[in-house]
Amino acid sequence: MLPFSRFEARTIFKLSGPIVLAQLTQTLMYFVDTVMAGRVSATDMAAIAVASGLWLPIMLTLQGLLLALTPIIAQYFGSKQTNPVTHYALQGLYLGLALAASLFIMMQFADVLLLQLNMEEELREKTSLYLTFVSYGLFPAAGYMVMRNLFEGIGNTKASMWISFVGILVNVPANYIFIYGKLGMPAYGGAGCGIATSLVLLAMFIAMLVYGWFSRSTAPYRHLPKRLLPELKAIWQIIRIGTPIALSIFFEVTLFACIPLMIVHLGPVVVAGHQVAHNYSAIVFMIPLSLGMAATIRVGHLIGERNLQELRTAISTILIVAFLLAACIAAFTYLMRYQVPQIYSKDSEVLALAAGIMALAAIYQLSDAIQVVSACALRGMKITQPVLYITLVAYWPIGFGLGCVLGLTDWLVPAMGVKGFWIGIIVGLTVAAILLFWLLQYSLRRFERDGLPLDSADQHQSGSAGM
Repeated sequence: MLPFSRFEARTIFKLSGPIVLAQLTQTLMYFVDTVMAGRVSATDMAAIAVASGLWLPIMLTLQGLLLALTPIIAQYFGSKQTNPVTHYALQGLYLGLALAASLFIMMQFADVLLLQLNMEEELREKTSLYLTFVSYGLFPAAGYMVMRNLFEGIGNTKASMWISFVGILVNVPANYIFIYGKLGMPAYGGAGCGIATSLVLLAMFIAMLVYGWFSRSTAPYRHLPKRLLPELKAIWQIIRIGTPIALSIFFEVTLFACIPLMIVHLGPVVVAGHQVAHNYSAIVFMIPLSLGMAATIRVGHLIGERNLQELRTAISTILIVAFLLAACIAAFTYLMRYQVPQIYSKDSEVLALAAGIMALAAIYQLSDAIQVVSACALRGMKITQPVLYITLVAYWPIGFGLGCVLGLTDWLVPAMGVKGFWIGIIVGLTVAAILLFWLLQYSLRRFERDGLPLDSADQHQSGSAGM
C-alpha cells in the first residue's frame, strides 16, 4: 500500500495550485481562440486545428527542452546553492534563443508541408497565414519559458499564475481585433489568432521580467554571473536532460496534434468535432499536468536535501491525489459530454461527433494522470532517457499506429474515422502509464539500495563557473 502524508499533500497543493491556475489560464487562451474562430465558420476552427498540428509540437518541443532547467535549479535550491541558479538560467536563455531562431526559420517553409495535404484551398490559406503570424512569438516564448522555469525551480509557482492573467487580458481583445477586423485592422478570421498569440507571448515575457525584478523570491539571484558568455558544458547538460523531455512531450502532443492532419480529407466538420473534444481534453489535462509539475519541483528539492524517506512519501502521495482527481474528471467528462460541445459550436453535426469522442476521452483520464505524474517525478530525479523510450513506443507504434489501423483501414473493423484514433490514444496512454509507474518504483528501490545520486563533476564545474 502506498504511504500517504497530509503534510506532503498540503505541500503539493501549495505548489500545484498556482500552476493549475496558470496552466488553465494559458489553455483558456487556446479555448478562446477556438471558440472565437468557430463563431466565424467551421473552416476557421479547422484552420486552428490543422495549424496547431504543426505549431504546438514546435512550441512544446522548445518548452520541453528548457524544462530541464526546473530539476537542475530545484536540486541546487534544495542544497541551498544560489550562484549556479543564475548561471544555468543565463545559459538556458542562450539555448532558448538559438532554438527559437532555428524553429522560426523552419516555420517559414510550412507551406511545403501544407501543399502535400489533401485539404481545401481556403483552409490551407488560413492555416498558412496563422503559422506565419505565430512564428514571431517564438522569441519572447523562449525568454518567458526560461524565466518561468527559474521561478518554479526555486519553488515560486505563483509567478506563472499572475503572468498568465496578463496573457488572457491581452488575448481576448487581440483576438477580437484581428479575427473580426476591428480598429481598422483586416479581418483575418481564424488566422488572426496567430497575431494575438504572438502579442500574448511578448506581453507575458515582459511581465515576467518586471515581476522578477521586484519579487523578493528572486533577490538572491538578481546578479550577473561572472561568466556571461555561453558555456558549452552547462548548455550541454541542459540539452542532455532536456532533449528526452522535449521528445517525450513531442511524441505525446503529436499523438493528438497529427490526427487533424490524418483526417483533414474527411472534411471540416470531422476536424472541428475532433478539435472540440481535443480542446476540452487539453483543458482538463492541466490539472494532472500541474500536479506533475509540482512533483518535479518537490522531488528536486528533496533530492537536493538528500531526504530519501520523504521522497518516497511525497511521490506516493502525489500519485494518490492524481488518481482521485482523475476519477472525478472522468465522471464529469462523461456526464457533460453533450453540454460541453455546445460552448464551442452551433453546428449540429459537429456537436454530435464531439459528444461521441468525449465519451471516449473520459476513459483515458486515469491512465493519463498516472503517466504524466510518474514522468514528471522521474524528471525531478533527472531520469529522462528511459521515459523517452517508453513514450516513443507507447504513443507512436502502439497509440498512433493502432489509431491509423482502426480509423483509416478495414483490417480489424470497418474504418472508424476519428473515433478509431481516440481508441488508439486510450491504449497508448494506458501502456505508458503502466511502464512509467513501474520505472518510478524501480528508481526509488534503486535509490534505497544505492543511495541518492550525487551531482556529476561536470555539473559542479558548470555550477562553480557562475560563482
